Amino acid sequence: MIHIVDASTASEHKPLLEAMFADRKQLFVDLYGWDLAVVDGQFEVDQFDTTDTVYIIAGDAAGAHQGSLRLLPSTAPHILGEVFPDLCPLGVPVGPSIWETTRLCLPQRVGAGGRRRLRCLLFSAAVDYALARGIKCYTGVIPEAFRKELLAMGWEAQPLGPAKRMPGGPAGAFMVRIDPDTPERLRWTGTYAEPADRVAA
Repeated sequence: MIHIVDASTASEHKPLLEAMFADRKQLFVDLYGWDLAVVDGQFEVDQFDTTDTVYIIAGDAAGAHQGSLRLLPSTAPHILGEVFPDLCPLGVPVGPSIWETTRLCLPQRVGAGGRRRLRCLLFSAAVDYALARGIKCYTGVIPEAFRKELLAMGWEAQPLGPAKRMPGGPAGAFMVRIDPDTPERLRWTGTYAEPADRVAA
C-alpha cells in the first residue's frame, strides 16, 4: 500500500518513517558509500527532512517499509538549489508549482523485479499527488544512466544541463512536466500503476 506522509501525519506513521530512514542509511551510506549524515548510527536523515517534506512510502501487508521517495517544494531549501545548482547552467527552476523529487529508496532485499515494480508504484503516486495539488513540474538530480531511462518513460521530460562527473559516477539534473495526460503517457511504457493496483500491492 502507498502512504503519503507529511508533517500532519508523521506521528501516526513514526514506525514506517523510522524504517524508511534505516533503509536509506543501508542503501545510500552502507551500499553506495555516500557521505551523508547518520543519526544514532542507523538513520539517514539530512537537513532537507523537514516539516515541508512529503514522503511517498510503499509498505507491505505488515506495514514494513518497501520503498519510498521524498518530495520537497522548490520554494524551500532543496538539494538541486542548495547543493547542485551547477548542474543547471540556465538556472535552477523554482516556483510554487515546482517540486523536487529525491531519495528514491528501493532496498536491495526486494530484488531487481521488486525494485522496478516499486519504482512504478512510487512514480505513479507522485504523479497523482502532483495532479491533485497543482504541482506542474518535478525536478531532481540522479545518476546519468538512470536519467536517460527516466527521460524515456513517456512523460514530457528534459535534462536541465549536461551530466557532470561525481565521486559516485556521472550525474545530471532533470525536469518532468506533470499534466492531465501524464498518466496516459506513462501507460504507454508500462510505467503508470493504477490506483487500485497500488492498494493491492
